Amino acid sequence: MRIKSLTARVLLLTTVWSTVALVVIGLLISTLYRKSAERGFQDLLRAQLYNVINSVTIGDQGALSGSPQLGDLRFAQPKTGWYWVVEPLGTYTTAPLVSPSLGSALIPVPSVVEAPFDKNYERYYQVTDASGNRVQVAETEVVLDTDGRAARFRVTGNVDVVEDDVRTFSHSLYLALAGFGVGSLIVNALAILYGLKPLDKARAALERIRAGESEQLKGDFPREILPLANEVNALIDSNRRIVERARMQVGNLAHSLKTPIAVLLNEARVLEKSHGELVRSQAESMQGQVQSYLNRARIAAQRESVLARTDAEPALERLVRVMRRLNVDTEFDLVVSPPHLAVAMEQQDLEETVGNLLENAARFAKSRVRLSAVEAGEDVKGVEASGRRHWVELAVEDDGPGLEPDQIREALKRGRRLDESKPGTGLGLSIVTEISNEYQGRLELSRGEWGGLKAKLILPGVTKDVA
Repeated sequence: MRIKSLTARVLLLTTVWSTVALVVIGLLISTLYRKSAERGFQDLLRAQLYNVINSVTIGDQGALSGSPQLGDLRFAQPKTGWYWVVEPLGTYTTAPLVSPSLGSALIPVPSVVEAPFDKNYERYYQVTDASGNRVQVAETEVVLDTDGRAARFRVTGNVDVVEDDVRTFSHSLYLALAGFGVGSLIVNALAILYGLKPLDKARAALERIRAGESEQLKGDFPREILPLANEVNALIDSNRRIVERARMQVGNLAHSLKTPIAVLLNEARVLEKSHGELVRSQAESMQGQVQSYLNRARIAAQRESVLARTDAEPALERLVRVMRRLNVDTEFDLVVSPPHLAVAMEQQDLEETVGNLLENAARFAKSRVRLSAVEAGEDVKGVEASGRRHWVELAVEDDGPGLEPDQIREALKRGRRLDESKPGTGLGLSIVTEISNEYQGRLELSRGEWGGLKAKLILPGVTKDVA
């Protein structure tokens, strides 16, 4: 699963790295300490071994004599794993000397092949004593007199001492590293959140722009983000100038065409009826076509602007209020949910699309028309894939005769009128379709719950989620 949050990515990477680093450091320190403890343990046994050698001699009767005092009570306590043994070698025979801790027990001795002597004629190996203790043995052989009589010296130490020492050290080390790691993660998290806080400010500023509450990125941004904020502001200013220029050109074109079309319509009235009717119908069609393409050009110039925003409720209330005055015999209902619903399009475009649908509904309704505006679900299908996740659903339905599926397809064609007895040019629904398509939305026609026509518009909504 891909993580989209920059903060989460940095926190995850620092957490993983810190955890791996601390684990490796802990294992490395623990291993080094174990080696040091084992080396120190072996040095202790070697020192004790030579203390025993220096304490033992051959008496006048040819017997081994001496009482080594190693300064450790464990050599006097039984079954501790701390022993010393002095045994005669060769043809020289006498009773061996043993520590009180060993008593009459024996220490297993491996062959020289299994545990060879080193260059100092010493060897070290581990065995298990009669009490089940794992012991480290330091052994050497020494000639004790001028007659060549020699003895084998062995000193043992309990390996559990080293294991306990390493275990205690590792436990303390891991606790310390865990505390250090948790503290470091907290500090890193705070540092990352503090360091990325300007990005949150930039995001909040973009949300205000998208919501129509601001026209520029405003704030005290750090040096790394300031160029981006300046570029975004420059882009917004450029977009605004393009929109204004397009609107001005559209207005100029509309003004320049208005007079010639009006002249044609006036001239049509004085011509013969057959010719005049033809000229008038063609002039009206031309007027509708020009207005439609002007609208498309204007919408195309500004539809990508993040500043396009219209509050649905007041705009729709004005339309319904006008329709009630023009159609006193028809009841108009308005439902907007939630009340703060906003549409990401220009107000005049929203009023033109919904106005055309209301006029069409009022023309064919028997007594009732309902206009509703609600938030569309997140699974809206059939709209252009623009990455937008927020949509508004506008619906206009009446209690008129309605349309069959084949009639709906025919009605959406430009200039087609299914009922010639009703006034109009037949351009209303096609204009609504074109405007909604320019805003990446769509128009749907179906039969409503009252039996009449239901026109549903899916239009882009305003959302504060700009991530």
